[in-house]
Amino acid sequence: MKLTVWTYEGPPHVGAMRVATGMKGLHYVLHAPQGDTYADLLFTMIERRNHRPPVTYTTFQARDLGADTAHLFKDAAQEAYERFRPQAMIVGASCTAELIQDDPGGLAETMGLPIPVIPLELPSYQRKENFGADETFFQIVRALAQPMDRTTGISANLIGPTALGFRHRDDIEEVTRLLGQMGIAVNVVAPMNAAPADIARMGAAHFNVLMYPETAETAARWCEKTLGQPYTKTVPIGVGATRDFIAEVQAITGIDRAPDESRLRFPWWSASVDSTYLTGKRVFLFGDATHVRAAARIARDEMGFEVVRLGCYNREFARPIRALAKEFGVEALITDDYLEVEAAIEAAAPEMILGTQMERHIGKRLGIPCAVISAPVHVQDFPARYSPQMGFEGANVIFDTWVHPLVMGLEEHLLTMFREDFEFHDAAGASHHGAKAVLRDIAAGGQDDPSPKDRPEFSQKTREVPMPEAPHMAKDGGAVIWLADAEKELRKIPFFVRGKAKRNTEKFAAERGVAEISIDTLYEAKAHYAR
Repeated sequence: MKLTVWTYEGPPHVGAMRVATGMKGLHYVLHAPQGDTYADLLFTMIERRNHRPPVTYTTFQARDLGADTAHLFKDAAQEAYERFRPQAMIVGASCTAELIQDDPGGLAETMGLPIPVIPLELPSYQRKENFGADETFFQIVRALAQPMDRTTGISANLIGPTALGFRHRDDIEEVTRLLGQMGIAVNVVAPMNAAPADIARMGAAHFNVLMYPETAETAARWCEKTLGQPYTKTVPIGVGATRDFIAEVQAITGIDRAPDESRLRFPWWSASVDSTYLTGKRVFLFGDATHVRAAARIARDEMGFEVVRLGCYNREFARPIRALAKEFGVEALITDDYLEVEAAIEAAAPEMILGTQMERHIGKRLGIPCAVISAPVHVQDFPARYSPQMGFEGANVIFDTWVHPLVMGLEEHLLTMFREDFEFHDAAGASHHGAKAVLRDIAAGGQDDPSPKDRPEFSQKTREVPMPEAPHMAKDGGAVIWLADAEKELRKIPFFVRGKAKRNTEKFAAERGVAEISIDTLYEAKAHYAR
């Protein structure tokens, strides 16, 4: 373990909580100290749920550790049953409570509660949140699902969506619509919105749609082996993946009907002349493995981007991500340390980042546009509107989500580029208020107007890429300095690549013993690195 400011995944009991919170009629009794109740905020504040997670904490304190804490767990479990009357209960320990080894599963078994009680063994110090969700859902399915006759019509279970998932609510609706247009009914959606009674009838479906491998692949494999239900391997995020998913469902079911594509706008918009400026944009991808794999295909094949690096934080999927990186000819980044990710982004100097909430913050610091494609996310990525990632409507949403940061970045660059203009400089006011504009004294060369970077409002109106603290040194040992004209020309370079251009120019000058960088030096360096 290590102390960190940010983390991509919480401990495994948070994953179990995501499953319990998504379900109905299930209660989670968590053996945990008082401080571990912070997890409630993840759901009520970030996901904006209108009810608390169905979790009862034993909330033992330091003074309790000198005595038997087992009775605290038993009392909490009994009170939870009597108060909430759930259909089933899951029991486990947080990472702190795991150290005192009270065995919540064994204790619950001795209580004789009249409902299924499912013990969770989640190794808090070896695994993390997604594993916790996957293992919890698997244990629930294994305990409750039974073989049974199939439904009369072809039906499917949608498995994997949980509370606190990235657009899971809307993905359920979109995949349900796709299957409905193919004549396939949805038998059960789980864990999200499912009760234990619904889990018990999962065996009636003809196959399973594995929406999120991180949270349901173990359950999908168990259902395939025990209930005889095949499951889909393609996650329908993006146009190509959605069409592949439809073909896979057709192969499993023998149905030849296909969903309506009339709502799909992504292919035409991405191919239109208005989108040609997107072609070749250098992007950096990071997040959970499922969304990174989907995003890489969309970026290269459907948007015409160049993927300069990709990676994931969940080590369970390191092998497929490394294979994907090899296919793209880039190096895979497998880490849960956001500082490593930030260093990799800074080194790659992409024009756009596709990542998590963490990468959004990194992008702000580095002045690089970012679109969020994966959990962990903050409150703004739980929109009230319909905003899926899967299916054809999800493809439309992805196009808008990815393009808007680039469009705003281009707009900001143009504003920055023309801020020295006599009409559009920072002190001139809004350009459409022509009569109110403050014109510069052209005859005086504009010297009466302070330099933009000297004005107090400059830091609020423009974003500058942070520059390295240590300057490059010329061969004579002196620091390389920028002449005023060259510095002015540098500011015309788009902010998202300005830092790299500055570093390359200083390196070029230092290697050639040039102590002062002029406009000629700037363009000579540009030509040198463009070869």
